[in-house]
Formats: sequence, structure tokens, C-alpha cells
Amino acid sequence: MAQINLLPWREELRKEQQRQFLTIMGLSAVLMALIVLAVHIQIAGMIGNQQSRNDFLKTEINKVEKQIKEINSLAQEKKSLLARMEVIETLQRNRPEVVHLFDEIVKVMPEGTYLTSMQQSGKSLNLDGMAQSNARVSALMRNIDSSAWLSSPKLQVIRKQGKDADERSFVLQAQQISQVEENKK
Repeated sequence: MAQINLLPWREELRKEQQRQFLTIMGLSAVLMALIVLAVHIQIAGMIGNQQSRNDFLKTEINKVEKQIKEINSLAQEKKSLLARMEVIETLQRNRPEVVHLFDEIVKVMPEGTYLTSMQQSGKSLNLDGMAQSNARVSALMRNIDSSAWLSSPKLQVIRKQGKDADERSFVLQAQQISQVEENKK
């Protein structure tokens, strides 16, 4: 029988398998590194894309906030203008009231009385004057009470002028009635 030594063939086969194993292992490591690198690049791209979207949103939010501030300032300006318009409209409606007030004061003054001063604060009137008697002051108060433009007469002070004088000085308060407000009721 012939002796055949199979050891070198097996050893060569083992070395070949080991070399193939190491080659496959190296290629697998390179392939894994490439896969990790590709995933890293993909994730970095996604992060960059999201960051650019966030920056875009921040700039748009800043634009919208500026517009909101402008809208708020315009709303404030609108309120101010409406308040001014309301004041102007009130003044326009009340403009004839001064004429009616003076006309009404002339109508309610009984004979024998006259005013020395008159002050108006809002709708309140302070009338200082002189009268020949207490009855004339009473007549003035009744006339004010029955007037369409004046109401609520209140006598503050009435005094005799001098020791023998028949004249009386008086201070009287009354309220002006606004016909515009009356018509609204």
C-alpha cells in the first residue's frame, strides 16, 4: 500500500479557509464601517435639514411677532382716534347747549334779580347774584325747577346787603340738563 500524506493538503486547506475567513472578516469590518459612516452622514444631513427648518421657523416667528406688535400699536392708535372722535362728537352735540343755557338763564330770571357771576363745572352751575327780596330768589328757584334746560336748584347762601338795604345777595347751584342725553333716554 502506498502511503499518501494528506497533512499538507489539509494544512493548506486550513490556511486557505483561515485566509478566506480573515478576508471576509476584514471586508465585513470595512462594510460595517461604510454602513456606520453612511448612517452617520444620513443622520447629520437630517439634523442639518431640521436645523435649517428651525432657523426658518424662528425667522418667520420673528416676522409674525413684529407684525403682531404693529397690529397692537395700530389697535392702540385706533382706540385713541376713536376716543378723540367721541370727544369731538360730544362737543359737536353739546355745542348748541351753551346758547340754550344762556337763553334759558335770561328766561328764568324774574324781574328784580340779576347775576353778578356765573361758573360752570361740567353740568353744575354756580350762580351768584342780587335780588330785591327773598320772594324773587324763590321765584328764580321755581323757574329753574320748571325749566327744560336747568334743574335741581339749591340755595347755598342768601344775605342782606347793608343794614337798611332791601337787596339780598345769593349763591345758588343748579344742574344743566342735556337735551341730547334726555333724547337718548
